[in-house]
Amino acid sequence: MGNSLKAVVAFMPSNECQKYLVEDLEDMPVDKMVDLSGSQLRRLPLHICSFRELVKLYLSDNNLNHLPPELEQLQNLQILALDFNNFKALPLVVCTLKQLCILYLGNNKLCSLPLELRLLQNLKTLWIESNCLQYLPEVVCELTLLKTLHAGSNALRTLPTQLRYLQELRTIWLSGNLLSEFPAVLLDMPFLEVIDVDRNSIRFFPSLAHLPGLKLVIYDHNPCRNAPKVAKGVRRVGRWSEETPEPRKRSGAVVEIPLNERPSPPPAIKPELEVEPC
Repeated sequence: MGNSLKAVVAFMPSNECQKYLVEDLEDMPVDKMVDLSGSQLRRLPLHICSFRELVKLYLSDNNLNHLPPELEQLQNLQILALDFNNFKALPLVVCTLKQLCILYLGNNKLCSLPLELRLLQNLKTLWIESNCLQYLPEVVCELTLLKTLHAGSNALRTLPTQLRYLQELRTIWLSGNLLSEFPAVLLDMPFLEVIDVDRNSIRFFPSLAHLPGLKLVIYDHNPCRNAPKVAKGVRRVGRWSEETPEPRKRSGAVVEIPLNERPSPPPAIKPELEVEPC
């Protein structure tokens, strides 16, 4: 189908037209994955919800702002990508998919998350970056198996103290927020391996040397007066990161690391990701 024709059909919200956009996807795929990323969808074709053995569903980079209640039929779904859409609220039907391990919600218009999110007790990875969050919803702190949390590029000024209860959490990305102080709750999370507070407004860093699990801390692009102290072997990315002991009089040159070593968020289309056993 030509791109120009797709663009015209995309504005016709009927089920028939939206089904036309996914072309010949009539039967359950053998690999149990459906990737409709970048298909200009305005609604999810209902026949997708009949693929009850589906494990991975990628809906990134569309024009979706709601999902049909029939999505609840996909009780085997483990990966759901809804990033780069127009969601102002997370559809509650998502919270019925209790086998979800990975949920991508980045680059939408979310200002909050529903309390029903606590039902996703198998969730291990949550991406909520580039939304409109002014605070981290406390319901996130009830996702006890969560290992990776990406909340960058929001408007967060602090973190809830309940975050310390996420004892499986290993990686937290907070870059591009409005943090003026290093979040105190992170000092009580010895199991963290990666902390990213790049591009905030933090002026002083407390010592992180007591965090035994820490492997990497990214604190670049903050107006800080010091580098965080870390234990031996911990990688730091930011001002003065290669100085030991830390200098009292320096110009504050930024230390760069190779791009292939710098962590980065996933692309809009993520068909290659594998699911950990839930």
